[in-house]
Formats: sequence, structure tokens, C-alpha cells
Amino acid sequence: MDRMTPTDADLAEILDGIGPRLRALRRDRGLTLEALAEDTGISVSTLSRLESGKRRPTLELLIPLARAHRVALDQLVAAPATGDPRVHLNPHRKERGNVVVPLTQYPGRLRVFKQVLSYREPKLVTHAGYEWLYVLAGELRLVLGERDFTLRPGEVAEFDTSEPHWFGPAGATAVEILHLFGPHGDQAVVRTGPTTTS
Repeated sequence: MDRMTPTDADLAEILDGIGPRLRALRRDRGLTLEALAEDTGISVSTLSRLESGKRRPTLELLIPLARAHRVALDQLVAAPATGDPRVHLNPHRKERGNVVVPLTQYPGRLRVFKQVLSYREPKLVTHAGYEWLYVLAGELRLVLGERDFTLRPGEVAEFDTSEPHWFGPAGATAVEILHLFGPHGDQAVVRTGPTTTS
């Protein structure tokens, strides 16, 4: 048998894990069954039976639950991690020494990358979305329209990508950053702005 083909026991284990995962997600978010029922249109009794494993999950039930919890469907269905606990990341080497390491794989949601950026000429771009940049090592130059910022390790910038922007090393040395990109509406609290002194 092909090792990638799940057996009946594998499928049963995956299905049995969905209920506890749904309960944990709901409790982590501080939701009652009643609140989740109101949000999803699924009855309290059905939600309770899903969480306790007394009802088999279907796509018609899991899709609204994934949407309500703002998680990818595969997070609800995935089998619990076993065996090797290491996360195997796949770095993508780009031109001129740039490296991009995707840290998340959830299309349509917030995406996180670790990047090493080498020097390049500034070129402002615009696109839909929202970005956060966290400097791990080196100095990052961020250009937002007419404004120019230099960020050092531990500093964060947040901005709407519909504003013309560019970021890269502040000098000739590469900079290492965490780069978060999300759709409009996924905004954090801190805004990029000039440093003020009191």
C-alpha cells in the first residue's frame, strides 16, 4: 500500500481529533456554545455533539466553523502531530543573496515570512493589503510615500500597502526581518510614525 494513502484507522483518528480541536478553539477564544451557534447558524446541540465526538463532522459544518474561528479548514481537520516535532522550513533563495522563508501556509489569511534582504535600489510599489515589519538584525530602511524611516533590531513598522512603499537594508549590509502580510482589516494597534520625545 502507498505510504501516503490513509488507512481506515488513520481516517478514524483524524475524525476523532476534530471534536477536541473544535472545543479547544472555542474555549481559547472565550466563546460559549450559544455565542458560536449565533455566529455560525449551527444549533447548540449540534455543536455540542460535534465537540464530544457524537456527531461526525461534514464540510457543511466545518466551513462555517473555520470561518468563525478564522482558521484554515486544514487546521480543523489535520491529524495531531506525532513523531518528528521539528518544523522543516523551505528557504527560497532569490537574486543577489536575498532569502525568503515562509513561516505560515494559510492562503487568504495573515502570512509570515523571515527574510534576509541585501542591498537594492529603492522602488516604490503599491498593492492591496497590510504589512508589519519586525527587524531581527541589521538596519531596515522603510520609505512610505514622502516619509523615510530607519528601523533597528526590535523595532516594528506597520502600514497600509495601498500607500507607495519600499523597504530594504539601510546601508550596504544585509538586514534580517520578520515580514507579516495580511488582507485589509487585519490591522494591529501600533502605527508607524515619527519618534516623539516627551
